[in-house]
Amino acid sequence: MTHSVESRFIAIISGALLVVVAPLFTLFLALSSQQAAENLSEHVNLVLVTNSQALGKPLWDLDTDSIHQVATMLIADPAINGVQISDNTGKLNISEVDVNPADFRGLEAISEPIFYKSQQGMRSVGSITVYVPKLGWFSALHQMEMAFISIFIITILTVFGAAILGNRVMVIKPLMRLTAAIEATRRLGSRHHVDWRSNDEMGRLAKSFNEMQTLLEREERELKRAHQQTTEIYNLTPAMLFSLTSGDQIAAVSDYWLLATGYRREDVIGHPFSELVAPADRQIYARRKQQAKSSGPAIEVTVRFLCADSRLMDVLIVETELGTAGGSIPGSLSVMTDVTELRQSELRNRQQAISDHLTGLLNRQGFEAALDQKIAEADKARTEVACLFVDLDRFKAINDNLGHAAGDTVLCQFVERTKPMLNDGDTASRLGGDEFAILIAGDGAERRAAELSQKIVDMFEVPFRIQGTGVRLSASIGLAFYPSHAASAAELLQKSDMAMYARKRDGKNGAQVYDPAILDQTRERAEIESDIEVAIAASWFEAHFQPIVDIETGVPSGFEALMRMRHPRKGLMSPAGIISVAEETGSIGQIGNLILEDAMANLARVSRLPGMGETYVAVNFSPLQFEPGLPARLAGLLGRYGIDPSRLVVEITEAVLMHDNPEIRTILNEIHRFGCRIALDDFGTGYSSLSYMSRFPVDIVKIDQSFIRSLTEQTGDIGSKNRMLVEGISAISHKMNCKVVAEGVETEEQRSLLRQMGIDYAQGYLFSKPREISELLSALSTRQAEIESMAS
Repeated sequence: MTHSVESRFIAIISGALLVVVAPLFTLFLALSSQQAAENLSEHVNLVLVTNSQALGKPLWDLDTDSIHQVATMLIADPAINGVQISDNTGKLNISEVDVNPADFRGLEAISEPIFYKSQQGMRSVGSITVYVPKLGWFSALHQMEMAFISIFIITILTVFGAAILGNRVMVIKPLMRLTAAIEATRRLGSRHHVDWRSNDEMGRLAKSFNEMQTLLEREERELKRAHQQTTEIYNLTPAMLFSLTSGDQIAAVSDYWLLATGYRREDVIGHPFSELVAPADRQIYARRKQQAKSSGPAIEVTVRFLCADSRLMDVLIVETELGTAGGSIPGSLSVMTDVTELRQSELRNRQQAISDHLTGLLNRQGFEAALDQKIAEADKARTEVACLFVDLDRFKAINDNLGHAAGDTVLCQFVERTKPMLNDGDTASRLGGDEFAILIAGDGAERRAAELSQKIVDMFEVPFRIQGTGVRLSASIGLAFYPSHAASAAELLQKSDMAMYARKRDGKNGAQVYDPAILDQTRERAEIESDIEVAIAASWFEAHFQPIVDIETGVPSGFEALMRMRHPRKGLMSPAGIISVAEETGSIGQIGNLILEDAMANLARVSRLPGMGETYVAVNFSPLQFEPGLPARLAGLLGRYGIDPSRLVVEITEAVLMHDNPEIRTILNEIHRFGCRIALDDFGTGYSSLSYMSRFPVDIVKIDQSFIRSLTEQTGDIGSKNRMLVEGISAISHKMNCKVVAEGVETEEQRSLLRQMGIDYAQGYLFSKPREISELLSALSTRQAEIESMAS
């Protein structure tokens, strides 16, 4: 059963009237009726009480005339329709009726006793009864209220009728036209428009519908034109195109496909495509769809195709499911390409692809394939595989100084010397640059690998001949064995590589067998690298201060800023391992900049203490920090914290000065002219430290703690020689107007000897260990308080 919009609209309005207006109207009548009844009851009761008192004496005296007068007066009241007065003796019964003198049906009786005050007291002499009409809901309404209700009902009916008429004109009529247009479009197939114009919602709906019809007409024309173009493109494209149904039957083929294969369209349409594939490759073609999930929307398969003239053609088929493009058309579209010549050239190029063009050895790709094969053979035969990872030491210097052609000559000579050492079953490869790998498989692989490693090391005792000159090199070799050290090919190559790097770190020129400790060291090093990276970003680095004291008085003249890293989980970490890793990775420069800024901030805090306003801070600088912008950065930091340049000491080591870099010399001179002082750290441990003092602006010389530690040595003549060295360093430094600081002072005996030698300042655990800034400030404040207490 269907319902029209108009009937539903009428039902909704009627329901709203019943739900809202009817209860309100009923409530209004009920309240009006109740109010009228209450008013009538009060009025009648008042009249009864008043007249019962007036009837007491007439009824006692049986004065009928007076009683009739009272009854007539009562009946004149509009609210009273009948009156009945009787005495208790039954002698008198007077009745008055206004409308119906026959009886009192349909009236409500209200009685009141009549009393007379005699000499004996109040006596009941009779009763009076009045008859009033029973009030209904409408009987209580006045004329004005009835007029209001009539107007209200007429208004509701008018609004109801107007709503129905407006709905029919403004909604039903355009909807009927819209429905007619839709039905005409459905039945006839042509796009019909709605003949309706207005400025309301129905007008906008009709306009939108007409615009939609116009757009659909245009899209239908475009679709027809696109379909025609697609068919033409499909057939005219110079590619072998064919379409398959979901059951792999041929649904369509392009003209170019027919031309290339020699078939006729009617001979192949509807046939399974697998019938045109060579029998040996039909299983490969049938399994192609198993690649769909892993290879993406396009499936590629290479098979041999049977042409109409019975010749075989190697083809690459790229198939795309039509449903994957967002459509709902079942089946697939494929592009078939003749790759017969390409397959033949692949066989020729494969050897070139896995070979190194310079040495003729396998490249990394060929080596990895050979390594997989060797391990598979070793698993079957239950034998071992040894992998030698060979890296030529100092090879980069040859490329840099003599050119890459000379480096290529060295590589070729290395291969020529190595090949006679290999057996027929061994595999050699150049992995890249100056890195080589050799595989030894079979029984006794470990022994033969060790012997070959020694032969390779000994081979470098004979210089390589380049451009008429001899060049000496060495090799670092890492050895790893399968399955002792690794469970896979990639792991075996990785372990041999790690062993080679361990050999390089231990001094190069030799062989190193993989040991689990190497992996632990590698992991520890990688963990330190990760910690450094996070620490730089999270500001975990701190500058701890160790006092540098006047050797006579013990009063701090300055402080050395020492790097510490406070790990949130590992706590305060030793700087030794961090510095070595940071120097290798190049992050030491960033760390140095962080320590420099923290040291300046700490010096500013120390300067606020009494007596500490002239102390200085010595900061170690890495060679990576000596950039052209360093003087400007130092000036900015000093200005920010209000510190005099002379209170910043730039500590440098032999590593900064040994190459006599003109750029570093310029930066140091600029820093010195700006007012900062330069300190030469670890003096006496280098090869030419004395020459640095004459070529660079050095203000402070710090004697290495190894000399200080052996001053009090009693065995042999080590102590006396070191004392002479320290005295000589002190004398030379003073002659060159340099202050001298002794590092690592730990005993009073050492301090006494240094004081006798004329050393200016001392630094070490005898005076204080390195402290973080808050602890140092507390210690200095306590010491100052003690001094003031003693003075007072």
